[in-house]
Amino acid sequence: MDQSPFARRVSDDVFGYVQPDGSWWINNCGFVAAGDHTVVIDTCSTERRTRALLETAAATGGAPVTTVVNTHHHGDHTNGNYLAEGATIIGHRKTREVMVATGINTYENSFTGSDWGHLELRPPEVLFDDRLTVHAGDVRLELIHPGHAAHTTNDVLVWLPQRRVLFVGDLIFNGGSPFALMGSPAGWRKALDLVRELEPETIVPGHGPVCGPEAIDVVDGYLGFLQKLASRGKAAGLTPLQAAREADLGPYEGLSEQERLPANLHRAYAELDGLEWGAPIDLGAAMADMVTFNGAPIRCFS
Repeated sequence: MDQSPFARRVSDDVFGYVQPDGSWWINNCGFVAAGDHTVVIDTCSTERRTRALLETAAATGGAPVTTVVNTHHHGDHTNGNYLAEGATIIGHRKTREVMVATGINTYENSFTGSDWGHLELRPPEVLFDDRLTVHAGDVRLELIHPGHAAHTTNDVLVWLPQRRVLFVGDLIFNGGSPFALMGSPAGWRKALDLVRELEPETIVPGHGPVCGPEAIDVVDGYLGFLQKLASRGKAAGLTPLQAAREADLGPYEGLSEQERLPANLHRAYAELDGLEWGAPIDLGAAMADMVTFNGAPIRCFS
């Protein structure tokens, strides 16, 4: 029996943990009830939210959380790792590298309103590069890195082939604007081809409601729009912020978090300059342009 309004059964013993409204710092997670233990997919941005997730997972599964899988390094998916006491944290090698190098990031100059609680850095302890299989009772979880930068440099798909369920991390924002600042628009689109090849029936996105494969084309279309907008803006001598302000979003006007557009353009401009997918750029300048575009620090509800 579901123990929380956030827990949604997507298959036998498999749950998406969907937190409304999926905006900044409010992510989705998941868990698999394996009988004598529970496997959790991602933690949350704040102490309060992560405690609620872990309590729900253990209560619904009727067994302690022994394993946590991180889909990438961003704090809304990893800040709560430390609260999974006694559990093993699994993630991509670059997830650990980025977390160790940067620590916990709350970007206080860009965001306001989050109730972080007490946070401690805990990067993954079990690392992989390409693929790793995790068994949760009778459920097999295939952890897949696309082999290149996409949303970030260290995205992990959690694929349950027997159930046709995919925990896709932030490769899918369902209803929200994709955020490519720390990854690659081109690499992300290539990663979406991999998602299509898996042929999932149910997708638990990193943000927004559980969906089907129809959400893939929306994200892919936005990223293609972003690349064209960057090409036109750069050719016209516009800065990313200027290009964002002049943009006609067309079919993507209804997506939330439109302030991500100038930051996304910073990354798209860098790729037009020949920068490798996911290579470092000036994150501070891009985040500042987001705040300027928004007209104020971005209000969060986490």
